[in-house]
Amino acid sequence: MQVGATMELLRPLLADITVDGLSLVGEVTAEELGLTEDDAVVLGPLAVSLDLTNIEGLVAVTGVLEGTIIRECVRCLKGYEDLLAFSVRAAFVPEPKSSPRHPKRVDPRKARAEVVEAEPEEEPDDQYQYQGNQLELAPMLREHVILSAPMQPLCNNDCLGLCAQCGKNLNEGPCHCAVEPPIPAFRVVQSMKRKTGGSSDS
Repeated sequence: MQVGATMELLRPLLADITVDGLSLVGEVTAEELGLTEDDAVVLGPLAVSLDLTNIEGLVAVTGVLEGTIIRECVRCLKGYEDLLAFSVRAAFVPEPKSSPRHPKRVDPRKARAEVVEAEPEEEPDDQYQYQGNQLELAPMLREHVILSAPMQPLCNNDCLGLCAQCGKNLNEGPCHCAVEPPIPAFRVVQSMKRKTGGSSDS
């Protein structure tokens, strides 16, 4: 079964996830995922393609998320378009019934340990909880987009960065700042000897 409406794409009903599974294909905006500009600056909608399977209440979600993010280069500080295309893997489990005062939460370490124990060769899925008869996929997809950000975003691996003196973007051409010649090693040594000799005479 396949659906494409945004509401059904981000909030599928458990009843729609049949034995054959459910395929979700469509586009979502940053606002629909709850992404702010502090999280990521998204250029246009994000394409989502997900496959869901339900085994006794445990819903496995796999697929691909694609789009374009505007990032700031750490060297030249210029904005550039970063094309995204990464895999989505997640598992949804029913939220356990508990008292309102002490809500239970899924322990990621325990959940991961159980998955690793069951399937040692496969990478564990990120685990989320759901209530009632409907999944909320937006928070999970938002988290995937945020975690996809590189630690050191670069517009290009060969980015020359900014001039330390005038601040010009060196990717646009050389600046007119004078390059200070390195101090010859023998001058440094000679200077050190003079200082040492002067102190020994006294």
